[in-house]
Amino acid sequence: MPDAILDDISHRRFNPLRGSWVLVSPHRTKRPWQGQQEGASENVLPAYDSSCYLCPGNKRAAGDCNPKYDSTFVFVNDYSAVKEQQVDYESTPQSDSLESRLLRAEGTKGKCYVITFSPEHNLTLADMPAPTILPVIETWTKIYTSHLDPLSPLVKASKPTPNPSSAPNGNIIDQPTEQFRYMQIFENKGTAMGCSNPHPHGQIWTTTSLPEEPGIELQHLARYRHEHSGAHMLEDYAKLESEKGERTVFENSSFWAGCPWWGTWPFEIMVVSKSHKRALVDLDQKEREHLAEVISEITRRYDNLFETSFPYSMGIHQAPLSGTDEEIECSHFHIHFYPPLLRSATVRKFLVGYEMMAEPQRDITPEQAAKRLRDCGGELYRKRLNAQ
Repeated sequence: MPDAILDDISHRRFNPLRGSWVLVSPHRTKRPWQGQQEGASENVLPAYDSSCYLCPGNKRAAGDCNPKYDSTFVFVNDYSAVKEQQVDYESTPQSDSLESRLLRAEGTKGKCYVITFSPEHNLTLADMPAPTILPVIETWTKIYTSHLDPLSPLVKASKPTPNPSSAPNGNIIDQPTEQFRYMQIFENKGTAMGCSNPHPHGQIWTTTSLPEEPGIELQHLARYRHEHSGAHMLEDYAKLESEKGERTVFENSSFWAGCPWWGTWPFEIMVVSKSHKRALVDLDQKEREHLAEVISEITRRYDNLFETSFPYSMGIHQAPLSGTDEEIECSHFHIHFYPPLLRSATVRKFLVGYEMMAEPQRDITPEQAAKRLRDCGGELYRKRLNAQ
């Protein structure tokens, strides 16, 4: 157990995954709140919405029509953040001028996908039992595999999959025109996290560059491995947290899920593979089933905590699509859940002021958050309400 005094005093905790610190202020939850309050969410959506761009059979904003899909559905984002075809650009400093030192830019190409989790408009991952989440994980894996560098050691680990272009439900995953460096799989859930369409869906962005967050983590994962005789940081961390238990929310034989020691958001959760898995392609069938179970347990507990459709941003960090053997081997599959709610369904945490200008700060401790989430297991609260 951490020193009991840490529940009552302000202190800092170190994040070895980023090499950064977070200020913890557990006493601040006692302060009165007169600021912005988010509206409590109500699940009054229909199973099908004729005006939804993501429902089966509907026309999307750009004019294409969705097929009558019955599971997951993948398509290239109609408004992608990066382009696959564009003019190449890279700054070419011609002298040691201030401009060449300080005003740098480089072109980035890529491709963005949207993946619907279910054809039903009124579901979220929290509503979906583990077996119905499994196709989502299998679709993530298929897309990741189809974009791997043919020279990557991960290719040997990937399992044979059907030709993506002939996948059911109209999914068409064309081979990229050039090799991308990284694939970021993520979901923004809820209007509080900027989600503009309530239909259950996530996104996949691939880029020719290595984004900053996974890049920073990869540096520290590699450093840990070099400094500790080939040990993997997150494998060690999952073992330690599983043994201690106070920050564990849920675990099975393949994954640990809990509030990390260094978490910034009040009810932040990290899902970590207990053994060293570099990427989705390293997971066998049983491990994919266990991952579906973990996602189901975490998202259901989130909704049960404040009896609301709990907003969050979730993202997978794993090995780059293309990289050195060392980069691939040092990578460790894990998922971050960053939810903004703090005190209730209507009060959220803001990262402003000190957090933006100095360093991240949190109020309740990860141990307190984990205990509350552990106690929120069981049936999804909406099912209890509907039964009344």
